[in-house]
Amino acid sequence: MPRPTNRFLLAAAAGDIAAALLHFGCIAFGASWYRALGAGERMAQFAERGHAYPAQMAAGIGAVLLVWALYALSGAGAIPRLPFVRLVLGAIAVVLIVRGLAFVVLMPLFPGNGLTFWIASSATCLLLGWLHAAGLRQQWPLLRRR
Repeated sequence: MPRPTNRFLLAAAAGDIAAALLHFGCIAFGASWYRALGAGERMAQFAERGHAYPAQMAAGIGAVLLVWALYALSGAGAIPRLPFVRLVLGAIAVVLIVRGLAFVVLMPLFPGNGLTFWIASSATCLLLGWLHAAGLRQQWPLLRRR
């Protein structure tokens, strides 16, 4: 009997993939995307000048988000089981929820990012964190060691 899929984790994976694509879009489409997505004028100017830093950051974040999507899909039963799926999904949920709640502490460290960026990105992190956590809670008994 196939293991049922988990809608929370499927939604989390879709959100992770969408966020990754937005980060990769910044690399492909340049400074206007960095500005539109609220990365700050400094990052946009670096991109305009051809600095590698904005693309490296966006690629790194996008890659992490794709790995998180794979773990969400694995936890949902949509793809084969990945190693340490319970531990990794729990860590993903914690990281996202902490990032979502910590924006007030993080704002002074990134003064170029506007309030709209902080509200939108923090709400997105909280939502994705909640989806990962809810999905993990629901799948927990099915994700025992084999």
